[in-house]
Amino acid sequence: MRSVINDEFYMQLALDLASRVVGQTGVNPAVGCVLVNEGRIVGMGAHLKRGDEHAEIHALRMAAQQACGATAYVTLEPCSHHGRTPPCSLRLVEAGVKRVVIACTDPNPLVSGRGMSLLRTHSIEVEEGILEQQGKGIIEPFAKYITTGLPFVTLKTASTLDGKIATKSGDSRWITNSESRERVHALRHRHQAIMVGIGTVLADDPALTTRLNVPGLHPIRLIVDSQLRLPLHAQIVIDNKAPTWVMTTESADKQRAAALQQRGVEIIRAGDGKQVDLQAALRECSRREIGSILLEGGGRLNGAMLTAGLIDKIALFFAPKIVGGTAAPSSFEFDGVEQMREAFELRDVHVETISNDVCVFGYPVKK
Repeated sequence: MRSVINDEFYMQLALDLASRVVGQTGVNPAVGCVLVNEGRIVGMGAHLKRGDEHAEIHALRMAAQQACGATAYVTLEPCSHHGRTPPCSLRLVEAGVKRVVIACTDPNPLVSGRGMSLLRTHSIEVEEGILEQQGKGIIEPFAKYITTGLPFVTLKTASTLDGKIATKSGDSRWITNSESRERVHALRHRHQAIMVGIGTVLADDPALTTRLNVPGLHPIRLIVDSQLRLPLHAQIVIDNKAPTWVMTTESADKQRAAALQQRGVEIIRAGDGKQVDLQAALRECSRREIGSILLEGGGRLNGAMLTAGLIDKIALFFAPKIVGGTAAPSSFEFDGVEQMREAFELRDVHVETISNDVCVFGYPVKK
């Protein structure tokens, strides 16, 4: 059936443009823009890299003189302040755009609404909230980062139907099918950093890189390692494919830290207790402009992050397998709750089938 051509039709194209660049804009939001004049698309653009021109500017350049009198469909409220680039709202005014349709407002409380106000001051018609939820979904890492000063954390785990991430002997290759694993690599491409515990590194010696059919972006590798047990010959130390940061404690061995630093590993001390202070570690990541983290930890790290309330989104990949074994590691290992009403729940759950695998996406309800 032929699609109805209306505001949602063009906004969906802008959202599609934005969704394709998620992961390559750093802490900046992924944004798409489409310019339409007299029923014709005359310009399109997306924000491609932090510090470079925004989506609106790319679309205006493509449209040239045809931007005058056009309608601009933008997935995020055009900026109104001078940052690394000039304000896009003024550029829309200068180009003679007649109408601006926006999916969602800027979540930054310091600038939210100002772009729309500037446009209206110059007699430009503004409509907001078109496909708003899709727009908010694309910028959820940016929204968390800009409003809380903490990175957006997505937990990904792959397990059997009985919740095991390996057999009792430790064998974990492979739980899910190749299509699911490709989806996981796409998730890595879309996050600035990937976090695992030292137990995962010692058991699997993973590369923690993005391996797709086409070149992908490698995330920064974050290793939670309270006692600095990371081997100097580990892949993530010697391959030079992506930066490796180790989150450790104030009391961790200084000579060991120096040896890792000589090999290019960044040492970040978070907390003076026996275990890494995960909240402090995330704050330090944010200070270093990491706005999104993919957590691929083992059961202990997953459990610690969950109980600390530091997980924003969960992606659970289930393979149609049962391995059993009380000694087999599970996706979440923590003390557990006493009553079912105390269980951690997910909201806005979405379920996908990937060949024979099933993936459950959801957002933990904050306690």
